[in-house]
Amino acid sequence: MLKRTQFLASAAFALSLAMPANAESGADAVIATVNGIDITMGHMIVVRSGLPEQYRQLPDDALFTGILDQLIQQAVLAQAGGTDLPRRVRLALENEQRSLMAAEHMDSVLKDAVTEDAVKSAYDAAYAGVEPEKEFDASHILVATEEEANALVTSLEGGADFAELAKEKSTGPSGPRGGALGWFGPGMMVPEFETAVLDMDVGAISAPIKTQFGWHVIKLNDARAKDAPDLDEVRPEMEQQVRMDVVDAYIQQLTDSATISRKTAAEIDASQIKDLSLLEK
Repeated sequence: MLKRTQFLASAAFALSLAMPANAESGADAVIATVNGIDITMGHMIVVRSGLPEQYRQLPDDALFTGILDQLIQQAVLAQAGGTDLPRRVRLALENEQRSLMAAEHMDSVLKDAVTEDAVKSAYDAAYAGVEPEKEFDASHILVATEEEANALVTSLEGGADFAELAKEKSTGPSGPRGGALGWFGPGMMVPEFETAVLDMDVGAISAPIKTQFGWHVIKLNDARAKDAPDLDEVRPEMEQQVRMDVVDAYIQQLTDSATISRKTAAEIDASQIKDLSLLEK
C-alpha cells in the first residue's frame, strides 16, 4: 500500500509539472507581480497593440518576453520613485485619459456611420454638378535665354520637327522624349506655363514663355475634359469624408450644449505654453 501511495503521489507531481504554472487566462491573468503589484495579460495586450506594425509582426514568444521585461522594469523604476506623482506626470496622465476616453467614445459614435446612403451623399456633394476638369497633353523645349527660344520658334515656323528639335536643344529632362510631358491638370505646372497652355489651341506652338526654370516653347498636343471618377474609385476617400462629417457634427452638437468658459491668447501670456519650468512650481 505504501508503494502504491508513493506512485500516485509521484504521478500527480509529474502531471503538475506538465501543466502551465498559471492556468488563469484572459485579460485578468496575472503574469508577474512586482513588490505586490500585479502585471496582467491585459497590461501586456495594451502595450502590444500600441507597438508599430513591424514589431507586432515578431513571434508571440519574443514579444511576450520583451513586453514583460519592459513592464517589470517600468514597475521597479516607478516604485523606486515613490507614490507622489510629479505635476507633469499627473497632467500627462489626465491628458492621456481624456484622449483615450474621447477616442473610445468616437469609436462607438462611428460604429454605424458609414452607410451606403451616406457614402453616396458624400460622393454627390463632392462631384455632382462640378464642371469637368480640363487636362492637357503638351510638349516643350526648355532653353536658357529668350534669344534661344525665339530662334526655336523661327525654326518651328519654318517646318522643323518639334520632337527632333527638343531632343537636340532642350535642357529639360523631357528633352530625350522629344519634350513630351504627358497629360497634366490644373496646378501641376508652374503658373506661367499653365496660363500659356490654357490660352492655346490644340496643335498650336506658343511664343517663348519665361518661368523659374528658363524659357519654354510649348506645343499643345491635345486637350480633354476629365470626367468625375466612379464612386468605387473614390470610395475610401468618401468613407473617410463621412466619418469626418459625423465627427465634426457630433463634436459641434456637444460643444453647443456644453457650458464652456475659456480664455483667449490675448487675455493671458500665451508664451507660457512653452515654459516647462512652470510644471515644477
